[in-house]
Parts: sequence; structure tokens; C-alpha cells
Amino acid sequence: MKLKLMLMMLALLLPGLLLTVARTEAVADPTFGEIAVARVNGVEIGQMQLEHYFVDYLQAQGRMVGSIRNPIAYNRLRNAALDDLIDKELLWQEASKRGIHVDDQSVLDNYTALRSEFTSDEVFNRRLEDAGFNSVTFKHYLRRELTSQRMLADLSQVAAAPDAEVQAFYREASPRVHARHILLLVEPNADAEKAEAVHHQALQLRARIIKGEDFAQLARQYSQDTRAADDGDLGYFSRESMVSEFADAAFGLKAGVISEPVRTIYGWHLIKVENTVEDSAISDTQGLAMARHALEQQRQGQATRAALQRLRAASKIERVAER
Repeated sequence: MKLKLMLMMLALLLPGLLLTVARTEAVADPTFGEIAVARVNGVEIGQMQLEHYFVDYLQAQGRMVGSIRNPIAYNRLRNAALDDLIDKELLWQEASKRGIHVDDQSVLDNYTALRSEFTSDEVFNRRLEDAGFNSVTFKHYLRRELTSQRMLADLSQVAAAPDAEVQAFYREASPRVHARHILLLVEPNADAEKAEAVHHQALQLRARIIKGEDFAQLARQYSQDTRAADDGDLGYFSRESMVSEFADAAFGLKAGVISEPVRTIYGWHLIKVENTVEDSAISDTQGLAMARHALEQQRQGQATRAALQRLRAASKIERVAER
């Protein structure tokens, strides 16, 4: 796993940073020579900071800056990236006010875990340098990210969903399917040639399955996610629990049919639907457990958005008009 993907995974652990929080800040005119793009309670977010983050923000979605030709879409995505940076700064400031911090050992443990993904210190340090860090500044970055995560968790705690609410949610839940998949990873910043090579591998695997090889066995052998050891079995899931491209493909398949390769932010997938909830009813115990998990995720997302909105409402935030 490459460093920039790791950095974005860390950033995305802050759920909801976030495209769904309302944005109503005043826009300020910059004075001559300023390079700030926003000020959060007087703390500036620099233009270069945004430029670097914007590249990573797009890569986490499987996009590249040069691929966005529509200026309206470009500005919308760039503003969303700036929103993320504003939220991060708000969380960091709030944590500082409350005396919340992450101890050195936690930072070191995370740093060591990331370092272990690389074959040598030389390779790791080169990746840090490519991302604009050295070991000291990267540990500082980790500390801020981990502290922000802890602050957001504290601000958005939710009580367990009442049983009656879970039961009502279960009755209204969307249809579910039981499927397996084979995932061939493609890094978000991979070039077109690399992505196409993985696509070709997925097509070859699909051809082998169509000719009679066992999907589950090939999933164990080739799939690059945590379900490989379970024959690629994803169990039953709702449409809302998967990224849209995967969900659209899975819910459009008939049982036993192997999908064409499906591209998501994670890579290329082959999907095989075993059955749907209509074909093989899930027990109430299973269904209620699934409903509770989905409902609590929904409630957590709502609490997260509300927490961020409260921070924004209590802060002075200026988005600087760039020119």
C-alpha cells in the first residue's frame, strides 16, 4: 500500500469530513501578498496546503486533477477538499481547548505500522519525501490526525439504538443480496496502464470461472481483501452498505451470474450473487443484527455531521476569495 493511500485512509477515518455539512461561511477579500485560502478562528489554511491535499483527496476517489475537465465539477471538488481541511482544523483546535492529546506511544505505534508496509527505511523515507514529509513532520501529522479522530469520536457519541427502532428499521430495510467477490486492488493514484493491466487480469479470471473453475477457490487464491480466506463471501448486505458502483452491479445480477469486472475506488471486482433475500429468507436474528449495524452507522453519521456543524457555528471561518 502506498503512502498517499495510507494518508487518505487516515484522513477518511474521520467519518463525515464531509460533503454533507452545510457551508455558509463568509468570503473575505485577501490583502496583498496573502496566500491563505481560509482562516479558521484566525488560523490560516495555506493555498499550497490545499493544493497538496486536493491531489490526495481526488486520488482517494480514484480521480486525478488532470482528468476533471468540467470547471464547475473542479471547483465543487476543490471546495469540498477545503471543507475537509477546515473541519480538521476545527477538530484540532477543539481538542487543544479541551486538553485532549494522543500520547507519544500511540503516534509511534501508528508510525511503525505504516513503516512496516515498506521494504526498507530508504523506500519509506523516499515516500515520505514525495508526500512532502520527513519523519519528524510526518509524526506531527499523525498526531494531529489521531487527535482529531479522538475529538470527533468524543463529540459524536451516540447511544445504542432502541430495540423498537431497530425492528422498525429492519421492516423497512432495502432488499439484500448474498454475494461473493474477487477484488484486485488498484491504487487510487495508479496510472491508466496499471489500471488496465489489472482489468485484464480480472477478465482472465472471469473467463476461467465461465469455463467452469470454482469462484470460491479463485477468490481464496487471487482476491486481495480480507474476505479472501472466506472464499470471497460477503454474506448478506444492503445496497446502502456498499459503494454505489459495487451495489449497482450486485443488485442488478441474477443468482449464479458472474459480473463483468466492476471498477470502484478500491480496484476491480468480480461479483457472484449467491441468492437474494427473496430467494433465501434471512432469519430474524440475522436480519435484526444487520439492521442494528446499519442503523447505528446511520445514527453515527448524523451525530458526526451535527458535531461538525456545532463547531462551525461557534467559530469564525473565512473562505478567502482566490485571485
